[in-house]
Amino acid sequence: MKYSGIGGQAVLEGIMMKNQKEYSVAVRKPDGEIEVKKETCRSLRDHSKVANLPVIRGVVTFAESLKTGMKTLNYSTSFYEDEEEQKKEEQKNNEKKEDVKDSLIMGLVLMLAIILAIGIFVVGPFLLSEALKKPIPSPQLRGLIEGVLRVILFVVYVKLISLMKDIKRVFMYHGAEHKCINCVENGEDLTVANVRKQTTVHKRCGTSFLLIVMFVSILFFMFIVVGNVWLRMLLRILLIPVIAGLAYEFIRFAGSHDNAVINVLSKPGLMLQGLTTAEPTDDMIEVAIASVEAVFDWKEFIAHMDDEPEKPVTDEEAPAEENGEDIEILDIDEIEEEEKEILEKIDEYFEDGEQ
Repeated sequence: MKYSGIGGQAVLEGIMMKNQKEYSVAVRKPDGEIEVKKETCRSLRDHSKVANLPVIRGVVTFAESLKTGMKTLNYSTSFYEDEEEQKKEEQKNNEKKEDVKDSLIMGLVLMLAIILAIGIFVVGPFLLSEALKKPIPSPQLRGLIEGVLRVILFVVYVKLISLMKDIKRVFMYHGAEHKCINCVENGEDLTVANVRKQTTVHKRCGTSFLLIVMFVSILFFMFIVVGNVWLRMLLRILLIPVIAGLAYEFIRFAGSHDNAVINVLSKPGLMLQGLTTAEPTDDMIEVAIASVEAVFDWKEFIAHMDDEPEKPVTDEEAPAEENGEDIEILDIDEIEEEEKEILEKIDEYFEDGEQ
């Protein structure tokens, strides 16, 4: 498997694929047609050296991924709004004001989602572990229990939302996204039949990233011991970016390397993806293929998969050239004949001189 660098996410009845500075969103519209939108994304990492430093780049990438994810999700949702809402949208005259309004709403929704996530998966387990302070005086052990509770809550949450009909379809599109990337990175043509054969799990998945975040947080909070309870809770919130940055570095490394150690460490995340991905239908795979092809030349990628660095040319293989002119390599018999002619001419010269 060869690292391609492409990644994405599932949206409502569609898929977003990102390749370097470009991303595309392919959505299956209610009329059955596939709508593809392609855009260029700006990143703080493009013009800031600090933003490209290890760990910091993970925080920046995570924040920008959340923003792009919300934007593409809103775009996919727009195809399934009520007809009356669509008509009202078309009648709006001031596009600039509407863009500002949409951006503000998106920002507020994103902020609310982050606050809820912190409350449920960070503060909640912390308070539960603090309640065990008397029976379990060891802060390290309570830190471990807190981390385990966080993982359990996350798994239960994913399992519960997977029971919802709409989320089930999103998870199927998530599976189609992974299958397409696996198909390309395995060097197979991007066709529905080839994509169908691939696995629905991938080491660079966001699900694995979230699980790694939780495992790293266990290590942090087991050994960072502070006396004041409010300071401990504050540290858990403030250290989220650092933990996310470290988790990003692991996912980034794991996605481009394939060895026994990495495969073992990636196994829990791949297992959890069994809950967040599902086998897609062929029409979902078609949407995923359309999204990939909008931003990634998979034919060019596959054509150069087996390219190897040029080997040094041996003397036998080197072209007989010097100063731009061909050098004539004479046969040994030809050399002997020339030598005989030269010797004969020398003998004739000296015989004439003696006479």
